[in-house]
Amino acid sequence: MKDKLINAWNKMIEKLESWIDSIVVNLPNLIIAILVFIIALIASKYISKLILKLLNRSRLQPSMKKLISKLVSIVVIIIGLFLILGILNLSKALNTILAGAGVAGLAVGLALQGALANTYSGIILSYIKNLKFGDWIKTNDYEGEVIDISLRALTLKQVDNNLVYIPNKLVVENPIKNYSTTAQSRVILECGVGYESDLRAVKKLTVETIVNNFKAVEKKDDVLFLWKEFGSSSINYEVRFWINSTSALEVAKAQSETIMLIKEAYDKNNINIPFPIRTLDLPSEFISSITSKSSDSSDSKS
Repeated sequence: MKDKLINAWNKMIEKLESWIDSIVVNLPNLIIAILVFIIALIASKYISKLILKLLNRSRLQPSMKKLISKLVSIVVIIIGLFLILGILNLSKALNTILAGAGVAGLAVGLALQGALANTYSGIILSYIKNLKFGDWIKTNDYEGEVIDISLRALTLKQVDNNLVYIPNKLVVENPIKNYSTTAQSRVILECGVGYESDLRAVKKLTVETIVNNFKAVEKKDDVLFLWKEFGSSSINYEVRFWINSTSALEVAKAQSETIMLIKEAYDKNNINIPFPIRTLDLPSEFISSITSKSSDSSDSKS
């Protein structure tokens, strides 16, 4: 038993001595590897800043510029790690790492399909010229101003100042309505007037009211006025005109202003905007029975 312990101790000492000898022999390589790693970290930092400055001259989204600069930084560090492995004569370890990275990458790819789809969609959105920061858009039943496009989601600021985060995959796969791609937006308003109204006079007054109060509407032909239907209590029309704005909020304000202007003009000219009216057609037997009951009750009281 004692001999076995001594033998084990001697082997351990020999192993430690071999390790120390290996460290001493490879000490220059180890120092060089540490220097290479430090240089790679510093280089990645400055190269990332340089790439970001160059990309600032392009029309890419800010999020895309940051992404590219970070990827370049990571690539520089990875190259430094490969150099370190070569300096330390760890080529076998490098092959093992690459093989393991391939298997791990496949597993991670299968597990993160949704996240990777959002990342890929975020890159696509960053390259779309007709979608940029500050645009007012509508997508996936949400409407607001684009304030950020990240690798995971597109961020909208709504009219009520709330933020909505929509996964990039949904934005790419569904229609996008961009109110900011044109210099003008159309205001559409529906209303109705009473059946006793002079329809030609109503049309003339409505068009003149819009022309006189909106600078973008220069002449009467710029206003589209259409009678739509004979409603239950009114004759309904639709009026359309353009304003110099690309914001849905400005369109809503213009609609509000138009409602007030039309109401004021109609009040001055005695044009009625009727309430909904319902006429009840009751059977004569039902009416006579109610009448007889009311007369009987009045006789009993007297």
